[in-house]
This record gives sequence, structure tokens and C-alpha cells, in this order.
Amino acid sequence: MDLYEYQARDLFENYDVPVLQGIVATSSAEAERAAEKLGGTVIVKAQVKVGGRGKAGGVKLAHSPAEAAAAAKDILGLDIKGHTVRKVMVAEGADIAEEYYFSIMLDRTQRQYLAMLSREGGMDIEKLAKERPEALVRRNFSPLEGLTDSIAREIAEDAGFPADDVEKLVPVLQKLYETYVGEDATLVEVNPLVKTNSGELLAIDGKMTLDDNADFRHPEHSELVDHNTTDPLELKAQMMGLNYVKLDGSVGVIGNGAGLVMSTLDVVAYAGEEFPGSPKPANFLDIGGGADAEIMANGLEVILADEQVQSILVNVFGGITACDEVANGIIQAYKILHTQGIEPKPLVVRLDGNNAEEGRKILDDANLPNLQREDTMDGAARKAAELASQADQNK
Repeated sequence: MDLYEYQARDLFENYDVPVLQGIVATSSAEAERAAEKLGGTVIVKAQVKVGGRGKAGGVKLAHSPAEAAAAAKDILGLDIKGHTVRKVMVAEGADIAEEYYFSIMLDRTQRQYLAMLSREGGMDIEKLAKERPEALVRRNFSPLEGLTDSIAREIAEDAGFPADDVEKLVPVLQKLYETYVGEDATLVEVNPLVKTNSGELLAIDGKMTLDDNADFRHPEHSELVDHNTTDPLELKAQMMGLNYVKLDGSVGVIGNGAGLVMSTLDVVAYAGEEFPGSPKPANFLDIGGGADAEIMANGLEVILADEQVQSILVNVFGGITACDEVANGIIQAYKILHTQGIEPKPLVVRLDGNNAEEGRKILDDANLPNLQREDTMDGAARKAAELASQADQNK
């Protein structure tokens, strides 16, 4: 889960990372009151989970509460790379002397953490890394070792910081690492990390990504979720405990196992190129290993709620859950959906693996409406794409 800047700021503060005061506002009147409370010059910043806010007009300097109100009025409702601004943060101004960049992230390829530091912050770090890679220090380190004093010191020295600044920088880097570990993050980024004219270090703009797999350790993280930015179908699936991601195609996809579902998406996209309109996958939906009737019904309900869906492909490889159980689950799902007044759209089912023959026979004998069975993954994908194309053409 990506956090808004103000959420990252609050977490930084919990770990004693030096930050400036910031107050969230959802209206120009609230922004004006926030500026009055903070006093002096403030910065009004759009709260969106995307970069490029400044270039899009989402960051404005205000020298008075009235100017803060006017700035908030201009920013709220602004579209920044497809993200609508619903909140702004009114933050204290800073007397900036220098701007740095620092981040810690999970480096899956190395199975370690990766720290990056540069004395040239406040700019597009991807551009800096590409055009002047020598200006960005990278250092992998083991999660078992952590960001020790010696490692943090080496990173700062390699980045070219003078001795006095290294002494101030090291504890700040370590507090950011404590935030990273303490909140089970996969990314903590500060751009810029500034040095003021008085020599103080401040994390001015923070970005964090939290690992959803660690939510069981952090029930408080549920309060950080912004449901306004979550697709309604994804939210519905989340409430049902389903692993669902909405896409922009017309073929609904249900499978058991993330790898199988990802492969199915590719096969459906490839098969769709054969037909008018080139139908594509409408979603990613992994029902996991226990595909019982309720789970199957919930999955079908979510997919059928997507008006873009014209056909559905159920692709199951029986393992721990046998195919005959899946077949019975589909039959029961039909009954559950029928009681809810939901009529299924054309459904293509491919069963393989454990008890596949039994599962296929169960579905054949059930003679369910709008259900077709295919024995191969390619054949099922092609049939689902064909049905979706026909439905699109008949609109």
C-alpha cells in the first residue's frame, strides 16, 4: 500500500525522524485555518500518490492564511496524472540550504535491502541515476545486519558528504531505517532531505510503501487506507477476502494460484487478437486453493458486477483442492447466484489435474445454462475470447 505524503510524515515523526509540522485540509477554509495555526510562510501541497505535483501546479507557496486558502482552492480538484486531488497538506516553510535524496527499499533480486543516497536531491531521481549515476550511491545490506552505524557512515562518506555533515546525517538515516523496519515497509524515500541554513536536517517530502503481507502485525494500518482511491469492485473483493485486481478488458478470469492466473491472462490476451475488438482480460482473480461454493460464488459475483465483462473463464488446476470439488463448487455457486437474482454470463470452464475427469463429468451432467467446458487452457481462452467478442459485436 502506497501512503500519502502526510501519512508518511506522521510515521516519520513517530520514529523521531526530523520533520516539519503539517496539517491536512480538504477545503480552502481548512487550509486557511491551518496556515493561521502554523504561522509564517507555508507550503500547500497536493496529496496524491504520484510524482510531478510541482510541475502540475500541485505545490504552492503561501505567505499568509488568505494565500493558503487561495492556493488550496486552486489545487483541490486538480487532476494530476489521472489522480484527483481531494486533500492538501499545509506545511511549515523551511530555510533550505541544500537538498539531498535518500531511500531504502527491498531489493528482491539480491534478497537484501538497498539504500541509495545522493547530495543532489529535489529532482527526478530516475533521471539522475541514468544521466549521472556516479552522483547516486547504492549500497545493499543484509536485513539480518541492518543499517548499522558503520554502514550508514560509509554510505554518507561515499556520497561525498563532509565529516561534519556525516555526523548529523548518520542518525537520521538510521531513524529512517527504523521506520522502514518498524512499519514493515518495502520502500521509504525522502526527496528532498534538506539541510537548513542553520545546519538542521529535515525530511521535507516522504514516500512510503507498506507490505500488505504484514498487515496482521499492523491492524492500525487499516486506518491508512483511502477507499476513495480504491476501485469499488476491488474494495468489494477485498471485503470478501479475494485476491482481485480490475483490468480494462471484457473477459473475466478466475483461477487458483497467482501463477496460473497470470499465465491465463497472457493466454487470453493472445487469443483475443484473433477476434474482432481484440478482447482482453477484465481482471485478475485468484481464489486460492480452497475453491468451495461460497468462494466461487463470491468470485463470480464480483466479476459479474463489472459491466465490461462479456464472458468468464474459470481455469483451475486441481491440486490440494480436487477438480470434482471445484465442479461442485461451481454448481453450488450457480444456485447461490440464482437466489440472488444474478444470471451468469457465458462461462467457460477448464479443469485439469487432480480428479479432472470426475470434475468434468459433474459439470457435463449438471447441464448448467451458459456454461461451456474446454479441456485445454488454450482452447478455453480462445472460447472465452470468442464469446466476449461476439457479445461486444452484438451490443
